[in-house]
Amino acid sequence: MAKFRLPRNSRVRVGKAHPVPQGSARRTRFKIYRHDPDSGAGPRLDTFEVDRDTCGEMVLDALITIKDDMDSTLVFRRSCREGVCGSCAMNIDGVNTLACTKPLDDISGDVRVYPLPHMRVIRDLVTDISHVYGQLASVKPWLRSQSAAPEARERLQSPDEREKLDGLYECILCFCCQTACPSYWWNSETFPGPAVLLQAYRWVADSRDEAGDERIAELDGADELFRCRTIVNCTNACPKGLNPARAIAEAKKRAAQSHR
Repeated sequence: MAKFRLPRNSRVRVGKAHPVPQGSARRTRFKIYRHDPDSGAGPRLDTFEVDRDTCGEMVLDALITIKDDMDSTLVFRRSCREGVCGSCAMNIDGVNTLACTKPLDDISGDVRVYPLPHMRVIRDLVTDISHVYGQLASVKPWLRSQSAAPEARERLQSPDEREKLDGLYECILCFCCQTACPSYWWNSETFPGPAVLLQAYRWVADSRDEAGDERIAELDGADELFRCRTIVNCTNACPKGLNPARAIAEAKKRAAQSHR
């Protein structure tokens, strides 16, 4: 997979260096983006050398070691450590991914860690995702049905109907795809982005939902669904192996059919 390289920014200055103690047989150098907007100082890259024999095998393990043993002011999100919650999404070695599932052995040379691109940085590796969560809420990502719920049992699906949700329901809302999408970078106020559109189509594809036509109509516009240019960065960036580009293509097809 081609790496998504962050643009060079001359305003990111060289920061502090934290060398590993002498005598370490295996060491890895990390260059980590640091920024505290409240401080008034600009962003910087701090350098840390980590003894690989004292930490785990994933990038998140190394970040925890750095925070615990070298610099307690380093700020990042984390929770499950199993690739389920999406909290530790960041740009590592030029690729949007999850720190908890990114093996250190997959990276050659220095490990460069940045926050997710094109989002406002709250501090260090933590970005403000309130806007994208607002966009998620706007597509009403829950079951919408006018018919009464069956008594004493759930709403049933056939195996074929359930299979249509594969590749959609597994999204963990890490927003790696969202922040790798050029269309979202330049049109984030109006374009919902690939993660939100995948979540919307997940309910369009659900046989139990009765608002599919309404959902498509709400997204059918040049600044919404059709702002997608099929660049497919979203699919390349998904750490769960999902295909948001295909979900968006299916939604476009459904919208085109509604115009006939």
